[in-house]
Amino acid sequence: MSRPLATPPADDRLIVALDVDNALQGLAMAERIGDAVSFYKIGLGMLTGGGLALANELKQEHGKRIFLDMKFFDIGATVEKAVRGIAAYDLDFLTVHGDPQVVAAAKQGASGKDLKILAVTILTSNDRADLDANLIVPGDMAEIVTTRAARAFEAGADGVIASPHEAAMIRALPQSDGRLIVTPGVRPSGSDKGDQKRIATPAAAIAAGADHIVVGRPVWQAEDPAAAARAILSELP
Repeated sequence: MSRPLATPPADDRLIVALDVDNALQGLAMAERIGDAVSFYKIGLGMLTGGGLALANELKQEHGKRIFLDMKFFDIGATVEKAVRGIAAYDLDFLTVHGDPQVVAAAKQGASGKDLKILAVTILTSNDRADLDANLIVPGDMAEIVTTRAARAFEAGADGVIASPHEAAMIRALPQSDGRLIVTPGVRPSGSDKGDQKRIATPAAAIAAGADHIVVGRPVWQAEDPAAAARAILSELP
């Protein structure tokens, strides 16, 4: 008697952000979505609600890929120690702020593991007015993001987090060869942009050079989250 064919993994270019309150809700949502999604992001907002335990369970017991979005930013020794602890969980992606010294410390902490260190350039919820309020150097937003990406790559980052608006410029950098571009700020056609300011559709983000897109509320707030995820994947080139 032949064995039933295994369900192939979903296209992992889509990363669904489980931005719910706690691990129990996150696990319930992942179970509702089922095989439609193979890659999840768990962020800082769920840290005190069992986020790390959920990341470990989804990875080890459900075979999902996991992006832990912690955006570490501290002195080198602290970042290195924190990343070393995270790397023991055998997760896939981890974010740190894109300052070169932070990236270098994170890479040291991840040494010997498959954990990919992704550098945050400028948050996709920020625009030029926000940068001015934060005393960030004057200039064009896209140029600042691209420069930060180049410096992060030179410091050893495996990839960067950047909006779809800057993905093409980053992909054109010689330093980006073999590196990842992960884009939040992605919204399917017709969906609410929420708190994001620099957004694009899934297809536009991939066409601009992104390797992965991150989508949260348009999936987990949908009446049928699995169908919403499949609809997004159907848009990808």
